[in-house]
Amino acid sequence: MTAKVTLVGAGPGGRGLLTLAGAAAIEQADAVVFDRLVDESILDLIPAGAVRVNVGKENNHHPVPQEQINEILVQLAREGKNVVRLKGGDCYLFGRGGEECEYLRASGVPFAVIPGVTSALAAPAFAGIPVTHRDFCSSVHIITAHARAGKPLQIDFNSLVRLRGTLVFLMGLTALEQVMDGLLAAHIAPDMPAAVIENGTRGIQRKVVATVSVLADKARAAGLKSPALIIVGEVCALSDKLDWFTPLPLHGKTIIVTRPRARAGTLANRLHALGANVVEAPCIETVQRTDVQPLADALAQKHDWAVFTSPAGVHAAVHALGKLGRDLRALYGMRFAVIGRGTADALADYGLAADLVPVQYDGTHLAHALAAAMPQGGAALLLRAAAGGQVLPETLLDAGVRVTDVPLYDTVYRCAKADALRIMLEQNAADVVTFTSVSTVEGFVRAVGAADYTGFTALCIGEQTAGAARRYGMHVKTAENATIDAMIDALGMED
Repeated sequence: MTAKVTLVGAGPGGRGLLTLAGAAAIEQADAVVFDRLVDESILDLIPAGAVRVNVGKENNHHPVPQEQINEILVQLAREGKNVVRLKGGDCYLFGRGGEECEYLRASGVPFAVIPGVTSALAAPAFAGIPVTHRDFCSSVHIITAHARAGKPLQIDFNSLVRLRGTLVFLMGLTALEQVMDGLLAAHIAPDMPAAVIENGTRGIQRKVVATVSVLADKARAAGLKSPALIIVGEVCALSDKLDWFTPLPLHGKTIIVTRPRARAGTLANRLHALGANVVEAPCIETVQRTDVQPLADALAQKHDWAVFTSPAGVHAAVHALGKLGRDLRALYGMRFAVIGRGTADALADYGLAADLVPVQYDGTHLAHALAAAMPQGGAALLLRAAAGGQVLPETLLDAGVRVTDVPLYDTVYRCAKADALRIMLEQNAADVVTFTSVSTVEGFVRAVGAADYTGFTALCIGEQTAGAARRYGMHVKTAENATIDAMIDALGMED
């Protein structure tokens, strides 16, 4: 049976500008055929078992010709796969989406189109440039400035100048000088404001605002590179006044988030909101154990406290109890201690309140707080990772507390983006790498395998994590408390 192909516009940058319909289509896909400029954060939405086909094109270099892309779409659909054709920006704006849909129709393949946010409108908005404004213009015109190799631009500059609207030229950086010369030859005012925006909407966005007469020289001097677009019109004069994106405190910073995928979102979203270019590269995974007999044995004993040292431990405990045919009522009679607010929130998701949260969110403070809560001794059931730190159980044992340490999950060092991280470090392209546990440090080091880790700042959630980072010679900043808020605050601290 022939399945459907859905063309999805991925937008101009990260998944924040991907439509909800587009995200839903990707998450339900059996196969995804994607372009070069689709952001990694959007590719992360592709289901683990889906077929991935990279047909990325570069300027005047098409490793997979359009005719072959068309055939790939048809073949995958005829195999019965639900196919997503993922295209940067909007499918129908200089994206050859119309050609692909014509081919699909001629081949008898059903298709649908989910539009995307185009860089022609989004990049100017992120650069403080409204493409229309009652005081300046009443129209906007989008033009491709990409010519076939060795061919001159086929643009009617005289007509464009007569329109007196905002002009947005896509894919035109290599032809910037030709575009400016063409406009000047058509008698546009030499002092007409204009701009070039590189990596529009991304945390590494750069812009040059000048006049038509000098824009090419200014952009060349700034070293702007593709992907970039050109804007010409009086609205460009508003760029400094209306620029809300560049002043964000982390704009221009590239920050790698290494925590597990299920937990990365909170930190990554906060960093995005502060203007950072965020690379989500989980370096560890948590794998729940299939052997739940240790938990069954522990439940046969009496304990005063159930202790959780991570949100993963909470979820793993619920999973393990389920395999035993039980639920959290099996912990009836125990009080609940957690290492920090995030773990308390995970517990609250199951309708339970934490009885003890230490002032400082780490194993040492949790251990001392628990020992103080059991001055006559008692029993603590630790529900955590197999390779958990020894500070917690040793401190409790020294205080006369009986400890039952139940391993519920394993921490696995695995990083799908190891090659990309290695290249980033070689090119000094990362400003900050975030670490939320000792295991994320170890996972990152194993993934990268570099000899030198001094080219970036290691932002660590606590002293134990910071100690692991220092062992590899990293330049460390440590959060004052083991929270995401404290990590964000630490980024603003000066050495």
